Amino acid sequence: MSSDERPAYEPRKILITGAAGFIASHVTNRLVRNYPRYKIIALDKLDYCSSLKNLLPSLSSPNFKFVKGDIISADLVNHLLLDEDVDTIMHFAAQSHVDNSFGNSFEFTTNNIYGTHVLLEACKLLSPQIRRFIHVSTDEVYGETDLDSDIGNAEASQLLPTNPYSATKAGAEMLVMAYHRSYGLPTITTRGNNVYGPNQFPEKLIPKFILLAMRGEQLPIHGDGSNVRSYLYCEDVAEAFEVVLQKGVIGHVYNIGTKKERCVLDVARDIGNMFGLVPENVIEFVNDRPFYDKRYFLDDQKLKKLGWQEKTSWEDGLRMTLEWYTQNPHWWGDVTAALHPHPRISCGSYSSDDSYYVQYGSVLRRSDIRGKGSAQTVSSDNPNTLKFLIYGRSGWIGGLLGKICEKDGVLYEYGKGRLEDRRSLAEDVRRVRPTHVLE
Repeated sequence: MSSDERPAYEPRKILITGAAGFIASHVTNRLVRNYPRYKIIALDKLDYCSSLKNLLPSLSSPNFKFVKGDIISADLVNHLLLDEDVDTIMHFAAQSHVDNSFGNSFEFTTNNIYGTHVLLEACKLLSPQIRRFIHVSTDEVYGETDLDSDIGNAEASQLLPTNPYSATKAGAEMLVMAYHRSYGLPTITTRGNNVYGPNQFPEKLIPKFILLAMRGEQLPIHGDGSNVRSYLYCEDVAEAFEVVLQKGVIGHVYNIGTKKERCVLDVARDIGNMFGLVPENVIEFVNDRPFYDKRYFLDDQKLKKLGWQEKTSWEDGLRMTLEWYTQNPHWWGDVTAALHPHPRISCGSYSSDDSYYVQYGSVLRRSDIRGKGSAQTVSSDNPNTLKFLIYGRSGWIGGLLGKICEKDGVLYEYGKGRLEDRRSLAEDVRRVRPTHVLE
């Protein structure tokens, strides 16, 4: 069946990577709430800047499943795509804090480029099961915009990243483009402005300033504070991804942006004023970070033509964000290290949610599984839970393995695919759904 003959696209089973992070959690909760007919599979390794608490609105929903895991695990990714019959991927998972990228650049390459490559390769093997691959990128891939320019970067603009973070995101985009052109993967890419709102880890500017103001501490400004950013409220961005999911065109890129810009110094003043503070008394100028881009400015007309429109004003969004943090000051636990003017948080550290065990989509507290046998696991001591997929039936070892399985009552099937044909192997795995593959 050609792409023109395939039925109209409607997502059924969506895998959202990095789903417990800031932006992705708002998208996940929105889709779970608005589309009960969709099944949402949330994948996240629960790094320091993600939390299961961000997904509380969805955890008890029948159309939601959470899996703790890392996208760099090809085995896990292939298993999820096959076992859940995923047809749509929304790929948010990434290391995203620029300051960290200067100190842990290899982590950014591993997560942002290699992790994306793992996902793309898995999708290639399962074509045409995968109907959409939505890749989430950033406005930073365009590089710096002139301060006096009134024309934003359009989707066809040249990519000129200036820091390790944006370079890895640009590299991931090149892989997405290559897999679309070489293998026909149905990819869509988004590039977004800065996002703020509830649940954001306070290494980012706005929640950092809010928490520091709540503590009565100084608000650190890199350089002279003249750097300009465009800020979008998280719910507006979640709606933008909903529009891209429903109406986005395969092979296209969409900017998610706003024309409402503010310099960092004005952001600090606005937050100080909302707390009744005198900005000049609480603002502290600190050393600038390496090549701190002055401005990112996007042309957002393409997405608006699909029907999306920003709804939340800066004043309303900032007020709602401030109210949330004042009501949830301990959401992220001890964040003292993140509030430093130049934080360097290990990308390999994990959040306090590591006290949760996640098994087969069920979220279990550690206290729930302390008793022996309270959580069923697959082990060699329980052969009824095993199912082998065996290759080499005509060989001595393969034939012997089959006889041993029959003798011990272990489920098994011989593979029909050829080892040099990865697509046929994937079909075997889909058909048999084994716990182990023996070759």
